[in-house]
Amino acid sequence: MEKVSSVSFVNLIAQADVVVQLVMLILVIASLWSWAIIFDKIVKFFVLKNRSNKFEEFFEGTMMLEDIYNEAKSNDNHPLSRIFLACMKEWKSNNIKQIIAESSDKKSSLKERLMGAMQIANNRSMQKLESGLNFLAITGSSAPFIGLFGTVWGIMSSFQGIAVSKNTSLAVVAPGIAEALLATGIGLFAAIPAVFFYNIFSSKINYFTERANNFSIQLLNILSKELDR
Repeated sequence: MEKVSSVSFVNLIAQADVVVQLVMLILVIASLWSWAIIFDKIVKFFVLKNRSNKFEEFFEGTMMLEDIYNEAKSNDNHPLSRIFLACMKEWKSNNIKQIIAESSDKKSSLKERLMGAMQIANNRSMQKLESGLNFLAITGSSAPFIGLFGTVWGIMSSFQGIAVSKNTSLAVVAPGIAEALLATGIGLFAAIPAVFFYNIFSSKINYFTERANNFSIQLLNILSKELDR
C-alpha cells in the first residue's frame, strides 16, 4: 500500500498563489496586532480595577477632601482620581464662601459646572480605555471575508490549473483547494479572538463608565452638602 505524505502548513503557504499569500500575510499581521491589543487591555483593566478599588476605599474612609485631593494628585493614573481632580479644580476656582452666602442660583450653577467637569474627565478616561477596540471590531468583522476572498481566489486558480493540465484527479486538485481553504482558516483564527475579547472589553468599559458615574454623583452630593449647609 502506498504511503500518503502529509502536507504541512508551511508547504501550503509556500506553494499558494501570490494573492492568497498576500491575504494570509494581512490576516496574520491583523491577528498579531489584535493579540497585542488584547494582552495590553487585559493588563490595563486589571491594574485600573485595583487602583480604583484602593482609591474608593481611601475616599470612603477619609473625611477631609484635602487629604483625598493630595492622594488623587499623587496617583492620577485611573478614571476616579481624574474625575476627582477635575471636580476639585472647578471647586477651588470659585469663591465658595461667597457662593454659600449668596443666592441659590449660583449654587445651582456651580453644581452644574462641577458635574460638567466630572463628565468631561470621565469621557476622556473612557476614550483612552476604548483605544484599540475599533481595530478589534474591524478585524472581527472583516477577517472572515478577507479569508474567504483568498479561498475563492485560490479555488479559481486551482480550476484554471485543472483546465490547463486537463487532469481532474484528486491529487492535482487537493493541494490547491487546501491552500485556498487555509486562507479562510487563518481569517477565522484572526476574527474569533477579536470578536470575543471586543465584547468582553466593551462590557468592562461599561462597568468602569457606570462606576465613574456613580462616583461623580457621590462626590457631587458631598459638595452639595457643603454648599447647602
